[in-house]
Amino acid sequence: MATIEQRDKFVIALDQGTTSSRAVLINHEGRVVDFVQRPFQQIYPHPGWVEHNPQDILFSQIGALTELITKHGLDAQSIDSIGIDNQRETTLVWDPTTGAPVCNAIVWQCRRTSELVEQLCGSSRVQAMIREKCGLLADAYFSASKIRWILDNVAGARERAEAGELLFGTVDTWLIWILTGGLVHATDTTNASRTMLYNIHEGCWDKDLLSLFDIPESMLPEVRASSSFFGETSYPGLPAGIPLTGVAGDQQAALFGQACFNRGEIKNTYGTGCFMLMNTGDRFIKSNNGLLTTIAIGIDGEIEYALEGSIFVGGAVVQWLRDEMKLFSDAADTEYFAGKVEDNGGVYLVPAFTGLGSPYWDMYARGTITGLTRGANRNHIIRAALESIAYQSKDLIKAMEEDSGIQIKSLKVDGGASANNFLMQFQADILDKNVLRPEIIETTALGAAYLAGLATGFWNNREEIKKNWKLNREFHSELEESLREKYFKGWHKAVEKAKNWEE
Repeated sequence: MATIEQRDKFVIALDQGTTSSRAVLINHEGRVVDFVQRPFQQIYPHPGWVEHNPQDILFSQIGALTELITKHGLDAQSIDSIGIDNQRETTLVWDPTTGAPVCNAIVWQCRRTSELVEQLCGSSRVQAMIREKCGLLADAYFSASKIRWILDNVAGARERAEAGELLFGTVDTWLIWILTGGLVHATDTTNASRTMLYNIHEGCWDKDLLSLFDIPESMLPEVRASSSFFGETSYPGLPAGIPLTGVAGDQQAALFGQACFNRGEIKNTYGTGCFMLMNTGDRFIKSNNGLLTTIAIGIDGEIEYALEGSIFVGGAVVQWLRDEMKLFSDAADTEYFAGKVEDNGGVYLVPAFTGLGSPYWDMYARGTITGLTRGANRNHIIRAALESIAYQSKDLIKAMEEDSGIQIKSLKVDGGASANNFLMQFQADILDKNVLRPEIIETTALGAAYLAGLATGFWNNREEIKKNWKLNREFHSELEESLREKYFKGWHKAVEKAKNWEE
């Protein structure tokens, strides 16, 4: 039961995503009291390249936080702590003297370093080393090759970095550095594990990997536990002295926010991309099926691992149909349009706009629409787009079951697209598993808040947090097995058409 002091206080989560920044006010019962969201611009300089202006990230996040604090009349006494969850792998390099980034942030989706990764990591020996040390596959997705690209392509960057004059950080590190007035250059174990430079067995930056990518260690942040003290706010216009005590990559934060604390528990987040994580406890499970092994959380002096499947384009395919193809004006309408046709009419959409992630890992795949006939219409394409998210997720679950030896009976879901009832029902249909949607689907923010509040004692332990999880709706499969097999076979046929397109 909450004390009087806890009832009068809140935790704020800074939920810094790929397309928007949010500040989320969360009470002791784990309820979202309010949030402020601010979108920011996506930059596409060349095909396959994706960038963000670091100032856009900063001002959208600080603006959302300031508005939330002002709206509710909050001060340092009413805010227990701040937690940060962030888009992972996105890479920033800046001058700590001026605070100026040397170039735009290179976003996790960006494929500009695909050839560089092939050059540096093409041998089976190097790939095995990366797999063993990091739990990752050699890919342009991760931060290491992005740092190397900046050092090699921004004038003067390498010389300044080698002289100790530049800092690297993922988005969490950038925000921590800004919010603490430049006093703290740090990250947490989950974000460090996504750089392809961090040894997740030994818990340190790996000298062999730094040498491989030719990156000075002086650029890298200190790595701390996900639930620990990172500093206090010291930014103009914000209340001073609010502790920053929780940090995690968005997908690990969602796993924590879904209270997947036990080995074998699994969640899937339907956001810009889709990310499925299974808690494997203290077991480092090496995948034989194209999954990643990553740090699930660093807390109480212990490291917990997870198997992860990464889908680069999930909800982003809906954004593409809305913004580029102009097939509808509101993403929520996709549920209506998809339901206007009996099935997909043989149409499959493979949204490999920036390559394919798990379990295929094809940097050169590109998006395709197959199976079109004269009778196909926009409803079939919209339905095929939603179905593509569910098919990709089934690919991941099959791989996880094989790698872990655990038969998954149900899937916890979250993220914006999980509100789409058509998608969730089709997900249950194609998986033949129960899909569990909680009352609060924005669990990335919730996880960041829980990590922050655990460090301060706002929440006592994980059991107290687990009691906050409430079911909104459970979806059960209603599809015949013969149709399930037919649809999934068609999906794999379509994927083969998208593979290796660029070469």
